[in-house]
Amino acid sequence: MPAMAQDHSQHQHTPAPTPAPTPTPSEPQEPPAGSIRIRLPTRNAPPPADHSAMDHSQMDHSAMTANLPASGPPPRAFDGPAHAAAAIWGEEAMEVARARNHEIHGGGTYATLLVERAEARFHDGEEGYLWDAQGWYGDALDKLVVKTEGEGSFDGPIEEAEVQLLWGHAITPWFDLQAGLRLDVKPDVTPQLALGVQGLAPYNIHVDAAAFLSDRGDVTARIEAEHDMRLTQRLILQPRVEAEFSAQDIPELGVGAGLPHLSAGLRLRYEIAREFAPYVGVEYEAATGRTADLRRAAGEDASGIALLVGVRTFF
Repeated sequence: MPAMAQDHSQHQHTPAPTPAPTPTPSEPQEPPAGSIRIRLPTRNAPPPADHSAMDHSQMDHSAMTANLPASGPPPRAFDGPAHAAAAIWGEEAMEVARARNHEIHGGGTYATLLVERAEARFHDGEEGYLWDAQGWYGDALDKLVVKTEGEGSFDGPIEEAEVQLLWGHAITPWFDLQAGLRLDVKPDVTPQLALGVQGLAPYNIHVDAAAFLSDRGDVTARIEAEHDMRLTQRLILQPRVEAEFSAQDIPELGVGAGLPHLSAGLRLRYEIAREFAPYVGVEYEAATGRTADLRRAAGEDASGIALLVGVRTFF
């Protein structure tokens, strides 16, 4: 019988068994209370491959940078005016505006009068007074400076007085170089050349130092330093020291060579307004060396302590 004519309808076929279902992982179960959990050690990752033996020095990398964008500004970045606003408002109008802006931010001229000390002094039953003031007019770089200082007794004439006319020029952001003339009007009229510096030293110490040459060839110098310690916004404690030097004896002024005068004091001021601050203080003054001998010979004290009451103001 041909194969295609065979009849398999009477053959008995056993059905294929149903595959068992794939088990699904059960949810992790919390171990019972009091049981010990054992954590199996994890297998460490293999160390990274070492490529130090591979040599890429002979490879051609020139094609790798062929498509990088060019660095630097585009060619037209510097076209047009130097100031962008000039393209809208015009160079002439912006030149006026820039000049005004420079004037507002430090390019203008200013005038100030500062009375650093105007005080009454009480020492051993004697009552005296002292003034120390300066004013200037100019800009941030150059200014005309006028200084005056003197002292006397309430029941007598002015004992010492001087006036300085100086030109000041900024040599650093913190200090001005000052040069000009000093005129002593008491006890004798004596013109002198003056050269010094004034400004703000580190730690906010105000310094005023100058050397003087008189018409008689006398060389002297003076340095003052003070520091404002702000106890509150209005209460300020100011330590102040002053020292004078002389290169020679000046008998007519009662000054000996060396360090003829030294003073150190404290002033406590209260700023009723920033421009007006009364103060009280104490100051120690001493003459040293030859100057102390000259004072004692004249029947004067070589040193002493004075109580101070005064005011500091500026306009």
